[in-house]
Amino acid sequence: MGNRWIGNTFIYLIIFVAVIAVFFMLFSPGDDGEQSDLTSILALAKNGQISSIVVDGDRIVATSRQANQQLVAAKEPGTSIFEILQTAGIDPVERGIEVEVHRSGGLGNLFGILLQFLPLIFFGAILLFMMRQAQGSNNQALGFGKSRARMNTGNRPTVMFSDVAGVEESKTELQEVVEFLKYPERFLALGAHIPKGVLMVGPPGIGKTLLSKAVAGEAGVPFFSISGSEFVEMFVGVGASRVRDLFDQAKRNAPSIVFVDEIDAVGRHRGAGLGGGHDEREQTLNQILVEMDGFETSTNVIVIAATNRPDILDPALLRPGRFDRRVVLDLPDINGRVAILEVHCKGKPLGDDVNLERLARQTPGFSGADLANLVNEAAILAARRSEKTVSMSDMLESIDRVTMGPERRTRVISQKEKEIVAYHEGGHALVGHLLEHGDPVQKISIVSRGMAAGYTKSLPEEDRMFYSRPQLIDRITMALGGRVAEEITFNEVTTGASNDLEQVTQIARAMVTRYGMSESLLPRTFGKREEMVFLGREISEMRDYSEKVAQEIDEEVQSIVVDAYHTAKRLLLENYPKLVQIARYLMLHESIEGPDLEQLFSSEAPPLDGAVPVGA
Repeated sequence: MGNRWIGNTFIYLIIFVAVIAVFFMLFSPGDDGEQSDLTSILALAKNGQISSIVVDGDRIVATSRQANQQLVAAKEPGTSIFEILQTAGIDPVERGIEVEVHRSGGLGNLFGILLQFLPLIFFGAILLFMMRQAQGSNNQALGFGKSRARMNTGNRPTVMFSDVAGVEESKTELQEVVEFLKYPERFLALGAHIPKGVLMVGPPGIGKTLLSKAVAGEAGVPFFSISGSEFVEMFVGVGASRVRDLFDQAKRNAPSIVFVDEIDAVGRHRGAGLGGGHDEREQTLNQILVEMDGFETSTNVIVIAATNRPDILDPALLRPGRFDRRVVLDLPDINGRVAILEVHCKGKPLGDDVNLERLARQTPGFSGADLANLVNEAAILAARRSEKTVSMSDMLESIDRVTMGPERRTRVISQKEKEIVAYHEGGHALVGHLLEHGDPVQKISIVSRGMAAGYTKSLPEEDRMFYSRPQLIDRITMALGGRVAEEITFNEVTTGASNDLEQVTQIARAMVTRYGMSESLLPRTFGKREEMVFLGREISEMRDYSEKVAQEIDEEVQSIVVDAYHTAKRLLLENYPKLVQIARYLMLHESIEGPDLEQLFSSEAPPLDGAVPVGA
């Protein structure tokens, strides 16, 4: 900051001198008389033709008696005009010459000197500017290997454990880390070693970064946060240098916490081929391994790392002594979602009809970030409608916006397509309602959202970790309900069921090849999924079975899908009047949910009025 101020002051000084120079050049006394020489003026003075002589510095202005003409000449610097006249034998008194001398000020001489040195000052300024630029480049080059970690001193914590909800077991594990940092002597007295590293594993948006901030806030110690990708550069060795500098800073501020987000960017399995043999990444990983458990280790620095891909991390990074603890964060259950919603709704004006438990039941599979986005979208919807509070309808609308996108009511569709969508969604809903192991239907809509022309939302009554074979069969049957409804109503099928068919095929094939739910094949898995480290996702499947078994797998998948298709068709044909009733209601009201939907299912269907299933 000081160097910049000095440089700017110097530049302003140069500009000031230039302005003064221009001023003196423009407003200096001009040569109004006729240019002459000193010899001619002395000759005229000796003949008595000069009436007055005015001396202004080294400039002489003589006035002629006859034409009253002014003659301008220059004299030698430092020579008096009287000495010049005396040397020429001229007595000003005898000749009647009036001599007037104007002494030039010191300021004028100073600016004259400055004007002479102005080119030198200008080129000096250019040279100084170039040197400062070169110095800045050198500083940048010297700081290239410095750590870019952001430090939080912890004096004024912004996140505490009370701000994190839905991960109570993980908070308990990390609470011990806080105790290690606050009261290390309590554990050292019993011979316990403070863990060097804690690896937090969980899907995106689950709260890994937020939880690490809460640890720093609770412990009140310096907190260094950095992303794994910030270590890796184009030049080999820079990442390792930044790791060394990061741990040096952490040790100087010990006890402290180092948080590395997305550690899989540098901690991937070494020697795994593509994506794992980069020299820079390997050198960076090696330096992290040495810093965490090498010859020189510090028990006052705890490393907390976060990743959603622990399967691709190097085994040397995961062993005890480096990451001693693994904290697994899973998607919150219904109680956790209620607690998360309470945290994010704090400070927001909620309506009296808002039921957080009902919202939690309708958001299975939502992470903490999803729930935060849900509450924020509801507040935006309420503000858009100029409401004073956030109502339950805003919350429910926000769920659909987060999961599927905003409504596209301006989308123009024909009456025929609208009728097809109504029967399609009605088929899904009616089949799902009639199945024994199906999830209860919560909402039906034929309003377009995102890429979907309509949707049927069904949610389980309670959170599930496992699915039985009847439950998966019923999911396949419900997914086929829309296509079957189109077929028996219009005697034709459309492309609207393409996503349903993909889901059906995926579930049926997984039942046979992964879950061992086949009735004819042995309870074993078929096919080994190959994953490439640099992509981090499944890209191929290696067949570990014969062609005969492959044919049996296809036949079993086909059998599951065909049986579910016939079940859906039987249910819709037996309850076709109810299907027509649901479709007509949707064409009139576009969507239905809650008590209205329950009443629609429980009411008696009106007569068909000639409408019969043409595709039966």
